[in-house]
Amino acid sequence: MTYFKKTNHYLYAFLLLTLFTSNFCLADHFPSLNDSADPVLQHKLENIIESAGLSQAVADKILSIDLVDITVLDHPRVAAINGNNMLYASSLPKIAILLGAFVEIERGKMVLDQETDQTLTNMIRYSSNEAATEMYHRVGEARLAEILQSDRYKLYNPKKNGGLWVGKEYGKAKAWKRDPLHNISHGASAMQTARFYYLLETGRLVSEPFASKMKEILSKPGIHHKFVKGLEEQRPGAKIFRKSGSWRNWHADSAIIESAGHKFIAVVLAHHPDGNKWVQDLIVPLYDLIVPHVLASK
Repeated sequence: MTYFKKTNHYLYAFLLLTLFTSNFCLADHFPSLNDSADPVLQHKLENIIESAGLSQAVADKILSIDLVDITVLDHPRVAAINGNNMLYASSLPKIAILLGAFVEIERGKMVLDQETDQTLTNMIRYSSNEAATEMYHRVGEARLAEILQSDRYKLYNPKKNGGLWVGKEYGKAKAWKRDPLHNISHGASAMQTARFYYLLETGRLVSEPFASKMKEILSKPGIHHKFVKGLEEQRPGAKIFRKSGSWRNWHADSAIIESAGHKFIAVVLAHHPDGNKWVQDLIVPLYDLIVPHVLASK
């Protein structure tokens, strides 16, 4: 009897260890986007920029792009131009507030009731500044900064020139705290924004069912400009999960885009009077780098 008790004890311990190891490996299964550069995709992206006459904008660091093919989720292919360059991004960093809310919901510190759901949806789909300000204060300024800089996410990382930052409500109040490196109130880099979407798609932002709910809120864009307008006019039928931003000469868009069995992340940040047009025009050739046009046209 003692032998069997010991055997069962060891078997139980082994099963627990196996389960723990499996979960740990799952968390570490996906590579870093910073280590997933694809030379062929990079060359094609650079050709697009040159053909569009945007080489000087790249040199001046007023244009940043990240393109990530995630058709094979555990084998991302990355091409980036000024990927770690942080710019003012207007409403795009509202995705950081969305993350902060769901982290607190996951921890049981906030309830995802109908009112909260609607407020988050208004913040993302329709870019409501009132909704964003409400959620920003509900999460808490310091708490959101803590989440973005945490070891779990590192979506604002001084070693990578910053990234996603929300240091001010989307209203008339003064900034709570601008980002430590660039003094930006609502900032983003293309790479860290792409990482946000990749972490979401691989289940590493928050657990289910919250991850699926976040993606649902990012779906069905209520503002039809930039990426959405470019795709609707020239590559209709694509599913897009996105957040954009515009203020004066700052223009940004970011999305997970799914079409014809392919999936990719696109982020474009621009600081120029023509930035809105740049963003809208660039999404089509970026799409064509990932989705073969013969498939997309079916």
